[in-house]
Amino acid sequence: MSIIVNATSRDDQGKGASRRLRREEKVPGIVYGGKDTPVALTLNIHELTHLLDNEDSFTSVLDLMIGKAKESVVIKDLQRHPAKNIITHIDFLRVDAKHAIVTATPIHLLGEEDNEALRVGAMLNQFVVTVEISCLPKDLPHGIDVDVSGLAIGDHISLTGLKLPDGVVITALQHGDIEAHDQTVVSVAEARIIEEIEEDEIVTDEDSSDEGESSEGDKSEDGDSQE
Repeated sequence: MSIIVNATSRDDQGKGASRRLRREEKVPGIVYGGKDTPVALTLNIHELTHLLDNEDSFTSVLDLMIGKAKESVVIKDLQRHPAKNIITHIDFLRVDAKHAIVTATPIHLLGEEDNEALRVGAMLNQFVVTVEISCLPKDLPHGIDVDVSGLAIGDHISLTGLKLPDGVVITALQHGDIEAHDQTVVSVAEARIIEEIEEDEIVTDEDSSDEGESSEGDKSEDGDSQE
């Protein structure tokens, strides 16, 4: 099922035009890439917010409708207001069915509830949340699933250990030195134990007070002797 994004082209650009659009509950955007020239867009903020509530929108080829014209695109960049969390701008990248695209896809951890080590208190550490991939638009996955149910304490899964969908490659591993770019994605470690401080190592207020008095007394005595 295709995901449709409705937009209209616009001629007015600049900060003033963008502020005016936002007051009208609209979002400025742009579509670029391919052989066609970039086109400035206007989108309805409510439709766009509803669209982005679906996580698949970030990992799918979308049908961008500019009037009656349809273009295949992916979301390339999204900007939000730092305080209000309102969408302030969106970038779309045109895609060609015959050419690979490079984009980020999320890592989904599966099987945590079935992991015996985690049940007895071990810690699951996730070091990579998203990974950059390259694939044809038709092979674009909604994420990469990582099964952690069988990991024991000390075990880990790295980029080279991920099971990728057909036609998908991790861009970091396409360089010459694979080992240098083979990050740890997830690991299982022993739970950290906070050591208890023994009572005789704790200095109480009373002890501090006594020490202070004796010090003052010593100073006083020293002072008397010097006179």
